[in-house]
Amino acid sequence: MKRALVTGAAGFLGSHLCDKLLANDIAVIGMDNLITGAMSNLAHLEENPNFSFVHHDVCEFIDIAEDLDYILHFASPASPIDYLKIPIQTLKVGALGTHNALGLARAKNARILVASTSEIYGDPLVHPQTEDYFGNVNTIGPRGVYDEAKRYLESITMAYHRYHGVDTRIVRIFNTYGPRMRLNDGRVIPAFMGQALRGEDLTVFGDGSQTRSFCFVEDEIEGIYRLLMSEYHLPVNIGNPDEISILDFAKEIIDLTRTDQKIVFKPLPKNDPLQRKPDITKAKEILDWKPNIGRKEGMQRTFAYFKSLTKEELKKVEHRDFTFFKT
Repeated sequence: MKRALVTGAAGFLGSHLCDKLLANDIAVIGMDNLITGAMSNLAHLEENPNFSFVHHDVCEFIDIAEDLDYILHFASPASPIDYLKIPIQTLKVGALGTHNALGLARAKNARILVASTSEIYGDPLVHPQTEDYFGNVNTIGPRGVYDEAKRYLESITMAYHRYHGVDTRIVRIFNTYGPRMRLNDGRVIPAFMGQALRGEDLTVFGDGSQTRSFCFVEDEIEGIYRLLMSEYHLPVNIGNPDEISILDFAKEIIDLTRTDQKIVFKPLPKNDPLQRKPDITKAKEILDWKPNIGRKEGMQRTFAYFKSLTKEELKKVEHRDFTFFKT
């Protein structure tokens, strides 16, 4: 049986990746320092003989005794509130963590797929965004820590590919949603759904004209898996190009949840991208992939997940405390 290491395994995407790999008869070692991940995302795998978990910070040397066929490097804060609160940790996992993961891939002769992001495009001046667009990023802005961490991740990955011959893959992930998202992680979908379920007004930043394209997690994971199994080493966008304004999306959430909340407007955060939409031509041509789950079905499934949370979990609106993590 082949074996994979998944860093960030207790996170939203990482935990779904573990499921996908196991379903395809690949044993999984999950690794996470739980700074933003949660063991509850992996609880269903506790009795699986082909899954094991290692509590470890990938910014430190990664010591794995077993042979590895694949490494999927998904360790990183991913929500703006996370990386604004722990900016140094965000930069370190993109730099040191990626360096350690690539070094392990070289030592084990393993294929490595690294998780990049649509944020490398910054506030794009090209729409939709193709993989050959270099981006429009404010390197010294507060959001720049995440953007630059991921741009560095891509650079060092390509350096290891060219200089050391490491078998690498780079996925640029666009906005993804679904079960296991943290309700209080600050991103728009859990924020809207949490507010609706608690009977609060929905908060829209700016005038709501900024756009996003949301991909259901099941589709996203399928695209990532196909890229892992492909022979293509350059970056590939994986996302859903079905674009919607945040204001229209808020209205959809009110309709979905059958609530009568108002929409309230607050100032737009600095450097918040005004538009985001993937060009997925490469994914279609190289991976024979496109998203299959529309926003209506995906949101219904996601809302059902959030409705299943306890009242205590729904009431927890404060963000995670990071004071006990070293920088």
